Amino acid sequence: MTKPCIICCAITGSVARKENNPAVPITVAEQVESLQEAFEAGATIAHVHVRNDDQTPTSDPEKFARLKEGIETHCPGMIVQFSTGGRSGAEKERGGMLPLRPDMASLSVGSVNFPTRIYPNSPDLVAWLAGEMHSYDITPEIEAFDLSHILQAIRMNAEGTLPGKLYVQFVMGVKNAMPVDKEVFDFYVKIMQDRAPAAEWCAAGIGPNQIVVNEWAIAAGGHTRTGLEDNVRLDRTTLAPSNAALVKRTVNLCDKYDRPVATWQQAREMLGLRMPDA
Repeated sequence: MTKPCIICCAITGSVARKENNPAVPITVAEQVESLQEAFEAGATIAHVHVRNDDQTPTSDPEKFARLKEGIETHCPGMIVQFSTGGRSGAEKERGGMLPLRPDMASLSVGSVNFPTRIYPNSPDLVAWLAGEMHSYDITPEIEAFDLSHILQAIRMNAEGTLPGKLYVQFVMGVKNAMPVDKEVFDFYVKIMQDRAPAAEWCAAGIGPNQIVVNEWAIAAGGHTRTGLEDNVRLDRTTLAPSNAALVKRTVNLCDKYDRPVATWQQAREMLGLRMPDA
């Protein structure tokens, strides 16, 4: 299998805190430093959230602006992907940073149960976020927590309401949502191959299942996501020392399956993204 594998690094998220793992980067400076290490290790997509000084999540556009500037300075060519996730704000607040024109932004096209709450994504909000991404030339990364989300994304892409090339990420292992199930994973892959053959797909596993889903995705010819947002450990007793350590573990899986790790140029070409200004 010679298709390069795109590695996305989700460095912080909205949940993990320093108390869970001191390596979780919270400040913009910490995030840029952590991403530079992950980029040098092989990650080509930076999936980013921002936090307040007390570690609580926020959608503050000023923090996103400083983070984007830092990534572009210290990780030239790396794909910047903002999160529009629901823990960081309510309704349209979640897209307030999109005028900054990152390369990509996450987009959930349907609601789902999370461990202790509902993750609401109403049709009106989904349409608004997709419209903002279209206005600012941002390619969505569809975060699919359920089969219906994959089918909805395929339909929206066919109708032209999703900008850019279709890129769907299967998220597996969130409590009360889709568990880590190989039969379901294989069905997801088949759906993408049959109904959206020109699209690209990715997969992410939560907690100890991160490496399981990483391996499934790499072995099946897809792309994958790692990072401290989804998992703070190397194993049951060992905290991950950095985001880069989780990226290196993913690179080793690529080597196992003879998958070259995509360069940022290859990743941008496969995802149909603009090249950075010369």
